[in-house]
Amino acid sequence: MLMPRAVLLTGCLCVSLLTCAAADEVDDLIERVKSVERLGAGHAAAVPALDELEQSAPEDLVRILAALDDANPLAANWLRGAFESAAARALHGDAGLPQSDLEAFLADESHEPRARRLAYEWLAKADPTAPDRIIPTMLDDPSAEMRRDAVARLIEQAGQAESEGHTDDARTLYEQALTGATDGDQVEVLAQALAKLEQPIDLVRHFALITDWYVIGPFDNHEGVGYAAVYPPEQQVDLSAEYEGNIGPVKWEPLAAEAQPDVTDVDEVGKFDLAKLTAPHKGAVSYATTEFVSDSARPVEFRIATPNAWKLWVNGKQVFGQEEYHRGMMFDQYSARGELKQGKNRILLKICQNEQEQDWAQEWAFQFRICDLAGKGLQSIDARTAAAK
Repeated sequence: MLMPRAVLLTGCLCVSLLTCAAADEVDDLIERVKSVERLGAGHAAAVPALDELEQSAPEDLVRILAALDDANPLAANWLRGAFESAAARALHGDAGLPQSDLEAFLADESHEPRARRLAYEWLAKADPTAPDRIIPTMLDDPSAEMRRDAVARLIEQAGQAESEGHTDDARTLYEQALTGATDGDQVEVLAQALAKLEQPIDLVRHFALITDWYVIGPFDNHEGVGYAAVYPPEQQVDLSAEYEGNIGPVKWEPLAAEAQPDVTDVDEVGKFDLAKLTAPHKGAVSYATTEFVSDSARPVEFRIATPNAWKLWVNGKQVFGQEEYHRGMMFDQYSARGELKQGKNRILLKICQNEQEQDWAQEWAFQFRICDLAGKGLQSIDARTAAAK
């Protein structure tokens, strides 16, 4: 017997209302979890909400992932846990994971990279073909983890081609991998492989390491006073000024790195040895400054490597600092997020050397670059113009 049209419409409306109500309930639970903060704020409401979210239906998984886009770090950890619990139940249940929804979420690069990575990891659990289908498309992805996997896959393929004597194919694959590589260890492998194939790469240019500075010092850092001391360069960067340092008058001197076309060690390329430039180099502070011209206002990461205590200012505002000495130096050792304005930006570094006498405590150096949030090095407009000539 045919059901009257009015009854059908009423039934559809009820299903729609139930779906909306369920969605609203999930959104409410998510907001309660997102309200959690450190030191216990919001915990009373968030804990039972978290318990309910862990029981979410498969169709609500993407809602939880999307909430990671603007969640604070603590709430993000809670939401990831809820997603993992609900995803595990779905994976082993009759309904399974909503694979098409998860893949669509992963494809949307506007979402938070770690949330997209989480979607990928569960897709791979549900579908063994997912890595072969997805990873090759991620060479220029905003997610550092996805991009790293894509680079690793090409490096493996290139190594296989090289071992079989297909050097032209290997070179092409290594060069392709390099277009997406931003992590120091992977780029070093690629640089060494391409050098062996007589295709050297310019690591300074690849990483957009800043190699043109003005340096001034030394100022006093005996007994560690220099890190907190406010010396004149912190108050104003005047490249024509002269100040009293700890061994006499000091002024800004230009400093540019020599070309290093054959260097494949990412820890050494673009590195400035302040100990050779400034004497005495124990119990001392030096400043380095440069101007970075950006084509737009944008969020960036400032990445520095140094074995010394340091501070960073951008356009007169302190971005970050670390009062720590002689814990080693490695590529991209520290990363601090900040902002560039459109046009000229003044970068100022303070690098402090202490008074330890051990052989391993003599290094006084730094390496610096500016990246987008995906880790790709950014060049100043004037540096790009000079390179193009």
